[in-house]
Amino acid sequence: MFRFFTWRPLLAVAALLTVALPAAVTHAAGNDAFGFNGTVSGFPTGLVRLTGGGAYNLETGFVNSAGGFRCLRDVRQGPLSVSINLDDPGPCLAGQGVRWDTAELLASTTFKCTGAATESLKTASTSDTTVVLQADFYRAGDANDESFTAQMIVSETDIAPDIPGVQNLWVQGVGCGTAITNFN
Repeated sequence: MFRFFTWRPLLAVAALLTVALPAAVTHAAGNDAFGFNGTVSGFPTGLVRLTGGGAYNLETGFVNSAGGFRCLRDVRQGPLSVSINLDDPGPCLAGQGVRWDTAELLASTTFKCTGAATESLKTASTSDTTVVLQADFYRAGDANDESFTAQMIVSETDIAPDIPGVQNLWVQGVGCGTAITNFN
């Protein structure tokens, strides 16, 4: 009878750890996930539509994300204005663009929504509600050779409170915009 009372509290603690510990370990080591759909503009030229999503983990540097993109108006400045594909070095023109994928997860970046000299430089950092990426953009016909490479930000919250409206999507050299976003 003495052994029954001695082991009962230990069994309760063991049962609690069995339930609570794996949940804590899983959450700490888990990836963040996101999905989005929106458009960006603001610099002198260009309007780009983006969709996509994926998973990332800032602690490990893991990222696996991709989606679709299309230039709705010609982009004449920034990284999307000069293709890295030597067969077609021109800008992303209206109607061009097929897909994007991620080259690297970035801890943070600085950005502007309009490119105006008077606009203050802002900073965005990767967190559980914001992801900063170095992305490759592809035009039709370029196959697996990226056409452009540029940074992008997707956020659940407004990344530029000094700009009217909600700005939660950004592409380097194109600008900011509003997107429908989901983060886990």
